[in-house]
Amino acid sequence: MREVARWICARYTEPLRIDEIAAVAHMSPASLHRHFKAATGMGPLKYQKHLRLQEAQRRLVAGGATAARIAQAVGYTSATQFSREYRSTYGLPPGQDAARLRARLAHTPTPQQA
Repeated sequence: MREVARWICARYTEPLRIDEIAAVAHMSPASLHRHFKAATGMGPLKYQKHLRLQEAQRRLVAGGATAARIAQAVGYTSATQFSREYRSTYGLPPGQDAARLRARLAHTPTPQQA
């Protein structure tokens, strides 16, 4: 399943279908889902969503782009869907979560300050 996870990582911004991923793994979609979930704790498409949201959060904290632009960059076709999934995962809308994380980072001592 490691190879399948790498394949998804390399294409996480693309629209992937379970049958396409299953073909790469030389498995049926049901078998792929079962094995992938056993190895990672989530199904292949949920794993892709996890990668997208994780990268979006990183980009939001870094700043320099709007949430809508970041949503598009990580593979979402709908900024509304992105915001809904982001809030469901992280508990806050993208902009508020990024501001919270930036504030937390600003108050975290660096090794030189400790």
